[in-house]
Amino acid sequence: YNTKALSGVDPQRIAKSRRAGAKLQTRFMERAAAGELHWTLTAYPTNAAAQDANMSLAEYADFVFGAGLMNDDDPVARWREIDAQQEKICQFLNTRAQLRIVSKDTDISMSIAGRKWINCSGHENFPDGEVFTGPVEDSVNGHIRFSFPGIYAGKEIEDIRLEFKDGKVVKATAAKGEELLQALLETDAGARFVGEVAVGTNFGIQKFTRNMLFDEKIGGTVHLAIGASYPESGGKNESGIHWDMLCDMREGGEIYADGQLIYKDGKFLLDL
Repeated sequence: YNTKALSGVDPQRIAKSRRAGAKLQTRFMERAAAGELHWTLTAYPTNAAAQDANMSLAEYADFVFGAGLMNDDDPVARWREIDAQQEKICQFLNTRAQLRIVSKDTDISMSIAGRKWINCSGHENFPDGEVFTGPVEDSVNGHIRFSFPGIYAGKEIEDIRLEFKDGKVVKATAAKGEELLQALLETDAGARFVGEVAVGTNFGIQKFTRNMLFDEKIGGTVHLAIGASYPESGGKNESGIHWDMLCDMREGGEIYADGQLIYKDGKFLLDL
């Protein structure tokens, strides 16, 4: 298991590969949304993954089991509690039309009208812990600075900043790895649009590991994915990529729904 196997590959070839797989990815997402295809993604502790996370293998194994709440007296009951709590958040957000995310060097707004928020509580990804939807494709406006490196094909892209106008990325910079960032944005017509906006809710995950299975779930973060939408959310964007990037909200971050402050410093304020 070599997490850096594609590190030396030309960014243009990586983007070309993603374009070639676009129809397959679209079909996979459609079948999953229709309930025709069932899958579960998890991670087994390996030395390579532990090294990426700056941990020993033993530390990383403890981290993996802790992220899945496997050390709880009754993990199944705990995940059912999380499922019920997150479902209330989703039901609330399903009644809202506008979302605004504010954090350091970030102020971005989008329409979520008519879209469905999805409760992620261990049925597909494990560990889990997020709620997400696909924003209205041409509605995203503003700018965002991602707190953590973007990881793609074993490469790190640092200090990513994106500016959106009418849904589309119109400016993109990075302190490191900008060539790959620009290549990914040119993958296809859908690669410059947001396919997913999500809030991480798993406070058993607090450390960045360079594995998005874990990192996108970090409690107190939000993430955006450029590229393909998940059809079950009502999102319509199609692309050969679906690339998540992570923003820390734990120090001063705020989320507004229809102008109401619903989230601050990494936690929901809703009394549900």
